Amino acid sequence: MDWRDEGCIIAVRAHGESAAIIEVFTAVHGRHAGVVRGGASRRMAAVLQPGSQVAVAWQARLSEHMGVFSVEPLHLRSGLMADRLALAGLNAICALLHVALPERVAHPLLWRSTMALLAALEYGPGWPEEYLRWEAMLLEELGFGMDLGRCAVTGAREGLVYVSPKTGRAVSAAGAGDWAARLLPLPAVLLGQGRASAEELAQGFAVTGHFLARGLEPVLQGRPLPAARARLLDLLATL
Repeated sequence: MDWRDEGCIIAVRAHGESAAIIEVFTAVHGRHAGVVRGGASRRMAAVLQPGSQVAVAWQARLSEHMGVFSVEPLHLRSGLMADRLALAGLNAICALLHVALPERVAHPLLWRSTMALLAALEYGPGWPEEYLRWEAMLLEELGFGMDLGRCAVTGAREGLVYVSPKTGRAVSAAGAGDWAARLLPLPAVLLGQGRASAEELAQGFAVTGHFLARGLEPVLQGRPLPAARARLLDLLATL
């Protein structure tokens, strides 16, 4: 059993004295784990970092085995170490992929979106909005997507300002009526409409966080969403 693919390292842990176990979010094979022999060496330690874009070759005697990775670096993101906010974004992306994605299931659209977001962390000042929309795409990929196209009550496509915490459907101001206080605010940025203020970002993260926590409840088993996500939100709130 063997294959080659491209991916992004999302988790690393020591394995014995000289090896490491890595998880890679790959283009074709989804989230996949494997052993890297010599992964604890100084040379490989610089490569085996969350966020590193790598070419991997996987081998195992049987498909159900963990298998062994050979890793070649394609793009290392060590420059993010000097940017506290971007590094927090990187850690949040990796942590969510690690906890949310089922093993060995391909998500090609999410993979391309993730690669674009990782690039934006390095080159684009507007990445927090992209990150928020990435969380919304993650919900879609997991089958927990929101329906923000029209009001669940009136059917209108304009004036959508709320989200139902139960159904994930958009609600207009006219349709909300006396139920407005029980609904989640829907910022325009989640509708793909331009840049967001700090308040709108916080509202958006409250929406995606609500549905991520609910959808991932069987995996989280009472635990909160990854702490890396909370640290990112705390940093964004201070800007």
